[in-house]
Amino acid sequence: MPNLRLARQSGAHSLSMPEADRTRLAMAAVWAVPLLWSINYLVARSAPGVIGPYLLALGRWAVAAAVLIALSRGELWQQRCQIVRAWRQYLVLGTLGMLICGAWVYEGARSTGTMNIALIYAASPVLISLGAARWLGERFGWRQGMGLLLALAGVLHVVVKGQWQALGDVQFVAGDAWIVAATIAWAGYALLQKAWPSTLGSTARLAVICVSGVAVLVPFAVWEAGQPGLTQWGAKAFGLVVVAGLVPGIGAYWIYGWAQKILSASRVAVALYLGPLYAGIVAWMALGEVPGWHHLAGALMILPGVFLVTRAPRETVRVAAA
Repeated sequence: MPNLRLARQSGAHSLSMPEADRTRLAMAAVWAVPLLWSINYLVARSAPGVIGPYLLALGRWAVAAAVLIALSRGELWQQRCQIVRAWRQYLVLGTLGMLICGAWVYEGARSTGTMNIALIYAASPVLISLGAARWLGERFGWRQGMGLLLALAGVLHVVVKGQWQALGDVQFVAGDAWIVAATIAWAGYALLQKAWPSTLGSTARLAVICVSGVAVLVPFAVWEAGQPGLTQWGAKAFGLVVVAGLVPGIGAYWIYGWAQKILSASRVAVALYLGPLYAGIVAWMALGEVPGWHHLAGALMILPGVFLVTRAPRETVRVAAA
């Protein structure tokens, strides 16, 4: 795993970087997160009939945990007492980030499309910015309020498929509700990672969270294994587990957690509004899912709305420029 070793080394070396260089590196790296997550949307849409959502999530995070533990085993052993003291925090993070943001996304993908997943998830920076303003002391002004309303309107436009005039007759897809729940859980996961600082490095901390997520997922996966027709064990199922574990699992979560240690929660979240654009292109090319007009209209509301929410206040920009 040369790339993962390099990531661990670069994370260690970044600690000795000047603050301005670390900030620029974090801002550049975080733009890869929505691209990596778009691969997870493809995995989610490819999984029905191949592997059940809870088994897929369990396999994904077991693979990620195994790799991350191998990379950070020395630090994990040295910090074992701190890990034990904070076990409740890790259990909460594992539930939010691996059970709900993992299995529930795969559950939702059984009945909703890739673009719906990406567009609804694009509202998570709004929730993160609201939570950061409320609990982390980050600024939230009138511009952010306007953006919040615009982004939420875009999410609703996607969910109702643009049929506002016949809202009472709209058939809501069950998958949309699963994705909305996962979006809220991701906001909680991101905020709590910032609110609960850790002495662990990014790799070791993600390893512990993954282990906690696996522990939470096990009973659900055991139950699901007994359900007929959900899983067909074979090369395709194994491939989906490995891809999900390495790319959106380790890749996206590691970058996000590392960047949040350097930047504010809102500034990291701003990159997520590219998710619908990445996912739409990838889904069109790989799955033949042609976007509808309601997707485009929703994106035109969500993207500027999220930009307004996550944009730094003018006072902050002036101070940073000075």
